[in-house]
Amino acid sequence: MIAVASIVALQVSGDAVIRGRTSDSEIVITTTSRLAGAIHSLKWRGKEFIDSTDHGRQLQSAANLDHGTPITAETYNPTEAGSRRDGAGPTSSSRLLSLTANGNRLTSNCQMAFWLAPGERSGPNLAKNTSVLSDWLLEKEVTIGALGRPQLIEYRVTFTAPPEEQNNEAVFESLTGYMPAEFSSFYRFDAKSAKLEPLSDGPGEQPDPVVLSTPDGAFAMGIFSPDKARKGYGRWRFGPEKVVKWNCVFRVQQPQRGARFPYLHYVAVGTREQVAETLKRLSSSKF
Repeated sequence: MIAVASIVALQVSGDAVIRGRTSDSEIVITTTSRLAGAIHSLKWRGKEFIDSTDHGRQLQSAANLDHGTPITAETYNPTEAGSRRDGAGPTSSSRLLSLTANGNRLTSNCQMAFWLAPGERSGPNLAKNTSVLSDWLLEKEVTIGALGRPQLIEYRVTFTAPPEEQNNEAVFESLTGYMPAEFSSFYRFDAKSAKLEPLSDGPGEQPDPVVLSTPDGAFAMGIFSPDKARKGYGRWRFGPEKVVKWNCVFRVQQPQRGARFPYLHYVAVGTREQVAETLKRLSSSKF
């Protein structure tokens, strides 16, 4: 654990690549300094699975907190990759504290920026933060080839709350993936039937793991978390922006000051049939 008071502004490179061999290709994950070490790209069979444009559309983590008043979207929103004002620019308002990458495994720690700068609004709601950089920390550990399955990615994150900050409600978007619009077919994994079932655009959360796929089923990504805490899986289609999104969300009431909030995810990559089979095995595993 890194105490916020001890953080100094060091130049840490966020540029890294990890790889994992699959039966006929490889999974390649790329992070960048531009995004404070957040995941900019994930490719399999040469296909890009992440639509990384601004500092919100990545494979990354964020939190939304009430900060003592009724919770509203994005108004107190520490975000791994940076802030809305960063746009498509070359730098991030988040501060990368450490990053290591070796073979198929990557770890990082960052101090997250608020999505909104002081004085900005999300819809009609004014940002609650008075600084660009939050005191929330995010650690992540990413491993390609989890549980003996080459196309399964283990993704662990831990949020650390500031010791002096009081919140009554926390919504942890523990992991989200923004994907190209061609991943236009939405599914949920039904544990009872062990099959993928078509899922509406929503938008919003529901209780079953989510899979986004190309219509022909050649490329798909699914999200699963074995954590028993209260959670939901969301999906969105943003037509004008030409991007789709899935997420895994945990809600915590009365989060303790200075507490750590760890979450475990598995991201399945492959054909739609391969992802369905992986989710079937995950759902029947004992963690």
